Order: sequence, then structure tokens, then C-alpha cells
Amino acid sequence: MGGVDASRFGPRFARAIALIDEANAPDPATIVVDGRPAPRELTHARMMTAWVERLRPDAGEALLLAARAHHVRRWESPRADHPAGRRGYLRWRRDLQLRHARHARAILAEAGYDGETIARVERLIRKETPRRDPEGQAYEDALTLVFVETQLHDLAARADPATMERVLRRTWRKISPAARELALRADLAPEDRALLERALAGGDAPA
Repeated sequence: MGGVDASRFGPRFARAIALIDEANAPDPATIVVDGRPAPRELTHARMMTAWVERLRPDAGEALLLAARAHHVRRWESPRADHPAGRRGYLRWRRDLQLRHARHARAILAEAGYDGETIARVERLIRKETPRRDPEGQAYEDALTLVFVETQLHDLAARADPATMERVLRRTWRKISPAARELALRADLAPEDRALLERALAGGDAPA
């Protein structure tokens, strides 16, 4: 189950995790894990869960469920379905958050969760928690760490360096000192590490 200890929360939690994984398993896109291709969103969900548990060993049930369902069935809404440009990108991102929250609601209801827990999971996925909410921060941190691990290299290869540096500076301001340290310790390609260092030299310094 991607490192999740289902016994912490009982059979309902285990059922929800299994249903989320089942929903992500048909992803036609793949990512290489231990030398073998695996469904991308299934892999990202498991990585997200693992990062949340590393950042917050005391993570609550709703946070772990939100981490697992953060991009559930994301491939059904490709970027190309929205207009080009930053405005189109932001609209796509917001639509994705709403879509993922709806998927999570349906899955958690099927697993037998109460409305309060489901609402909390939805708020986390939609990034609607208060600014100082520690679980909201852990969710944001884990998203960024998965991005650094799995998407930074390919995105940097497609985007111009100045744009990437701005993206990284904005991202850096949103994550916690603990996440910053973990990002800097990630196993990055030399060119990606150089890009990150240039971005930080031009904006926020590492914590």
C-alpha cells in the first residue's frame, strides 16, 4: 500500500486506499520505478503518501487520504483541453483540484466515510485550508517534493531557464524549511541542481 500502515485507522481506511489505487491503476502514462514502468498517477500517489508520512509521522487520516487521492485519474483532464498561456494554465489547475476532490468524495463515500472527514479531504485537495494549517502545509510540501523528484527534469528541458527560475522561486516560498532541506538533498541531475541553485540565488535563499 505504498508504505501506509492501514492498521492505524482500520479497515475503512484500507478500503479507501485500495479504491484510490484501483482508480489510478489504469493511467496510460507510465513512470519508471526500480527499472520497470508503472502507472504514473498510481506511483505519484504512493510517493505523495510517503512524503507526507516522512514530513508528519503523526499525519491524520484525512491528510493521508488526501495525499493518496491528490491527482486521482488526472489523465482524464489533459492540459491541452484548456487554453494556452498562464490564465489557461491556472484555470486547468483549478479545474483539476475540483475534479480530484469530487473523485475523492465518491471514493470515500463508497468506503463508508462520514461527511466531516470527506469535507476535510476535499479542502486539502482543493488547497482551501487556512494558511497556518500544518496539514495543509505538509500537503503542499509533499506535492513539491514529488514534483522535484519526478517532473522537474522534464519540465526544465521544455521551458526556458528564466521561466523555470521564476517557477522555482515561487514554489520555494510556499514550502516549509523541512521541505526545502529535503528538496536540496534530492538526487537531482547536475543541470537540475544548477537550475535550482540559480533560482535560489536570484530570490529566496535556502533556509
